[in-house]
Amino acid sequence: MAVTFQGNPLFQGGAPFRAEIDLYDCEVEGRIPADLNGTFYRVGPDYRYPPRLLNDIPFNGDGHVGMFRFSGGGVDFRSRYVQTQRYVAEREAREALFGCYRNRYTDRPEVRPLSGGTANTHVILFNGKLMAFKEDSPPVLMDPETLETIDNFWTFDGQLESMTYTAHPKIDMATGEFIGFGYEAKGEATRDINVFSIGPDGKKTWSAWVQCPYTCMIHDFAVTEHFVGFLLIPYVVSVERLKAGEVHWAWDQTLPSYLGVMRRGGDGSDIKWMKAPTRCATHVMGSFNDGDTFYMDMDMGTSAQFPFFPFLNSHFDPPSAAGKMTRLTVDMGARTPAYHEEIMYPNWGGALPRQDDRYNTRPYTFGIMPCGQYGGPNAIVTFNHARRTTNAWMVPDGTKVNEPCFAPRSKNAPEGDGYIIAMASRLNEGGRSDLLVFDAQHVDDGPIATVNLPFKAMGQIHGWWAPDWELKATPLEV
Repeated sequence: MAVTFQGNPLFQGGAPFRAEIDLYDCEVEGRIPADLNGTFYRVGPDYRYPPRLLNDIPFNGDGHVGMFRFSGGGVDFRSRYVQTQRYVAEREAREALFGCYRNRYTDRPEVRPLSGGTANTHVILFNGKLMAFKEDSPPVLMDPETLETIDNFWTFDGQLESMTYTAHPKIDMATGEFIGFGYEAKGEATRDINVFSIGPDGKKTWSAWVQCPYTCMIHDFAVTEHFVGFLLIPYVVSVERLKAGEVHWAWDQTLPSYLGVMRRGGDGSDIKWMKAPTRCATHVMGSFNDGDTFYMDMDMGTSAQFPFFPFLNSHFDPPSAAGKMTRLTVDMGARTPAYHEEIMYPNWGGALPRQDDRYNTRPYTFGIMPCGQYGGPNAIVTFNHARRTTNAWMVPDGTKVNEPCFAPRSKNAPEGDGYIIAMASRLNEGGRSDLLVFDAQHVDDGPIATVNLPFKAMGQIHGWWAPDWELKATPLEV
């Protein structure tokens, strides 16, 4: 059949990428630092075929992973679609078979037994395994060198109890554990959460089941040395809405948020659900505990941050959607733990915060966030929580940056000592893509190197840096 994306409102910014690429020895402006060796992985939704239904959203595109391999001052690029069950079925049919976002009732009957996961949200390397994630399904296992799909429904060798799995697992560098969770874990619109951890040997070390106050989006979570925390935001779903053909989520401004905190390693019976004001915060910059005091830092708005989901009783409001870096604090040693909220940097609003990932579960001071998503200064900002100071590179007009990632200078480098890597779209050049490299301690000086691509690359939600001490970086084979 003829494939066209013209006239579909989802693609006003241009058609999807749709091409798998090998580009050896990319053009570089400036100089790649000699100690920057490893691979930067990125993933995003990239529709292979036009969606079947007009009420679909950008998050429903097929997962497409790109990798930039840094070695000896050179950079090579490769991209491959994730061969999910959905992707394979549609490729064979040469047309879209699945319906709107996370709604199996809108799929063609013949594909309903297959997984509808797109693996388009995050990509992480752990113990030599490259995993692509979408939170409605188990991860997909990929070859970190070739990007070949190895297992498109990986259940951690049969150890996954949940029907779903987060796009934001955490790695505890102190214990070597990989901690994740699934929500709607027993099926669509269920309130069940399964949280568990995998040890360095690939064996499960802990599992617990809890129930949340109501079914809603729990995109990210917090893991500290002693606690696990979940922020509930009122993107809601019901089986009735799904059967009516709606996308999975709709924003309900009348509902409160809840913060749930439980003891890590326990059975979940101690979880405390604390009612909070209505908030939208989808990503955790960092989290830690100081004794019984739990801290969770998120990009937090007071209304919905995704304009393309339906609104049940309000409308999209950019100023209130802007994410302010906010610290949630709970004294879990108190007889009645209470939720406390502090806006840490009121002058900056953005989304997709990151940290030095070596500190995922421990006290930290260094963070990064692209700002200006819904107004305010357009910048890549670094944060020093110990001093409560910021440093910023102001993004030039005509450029849009994706989520930045941190690459440490060496395995034992101090926190925040290394580089920031971020993909940029040159809107005044047809959306052509560049990869920017900054000195993390001097982001205001601008890029120290720019990797030029001669095309507009696929979109990105999240990315991951894998240093060469975890995965030996060598030039791509040609």
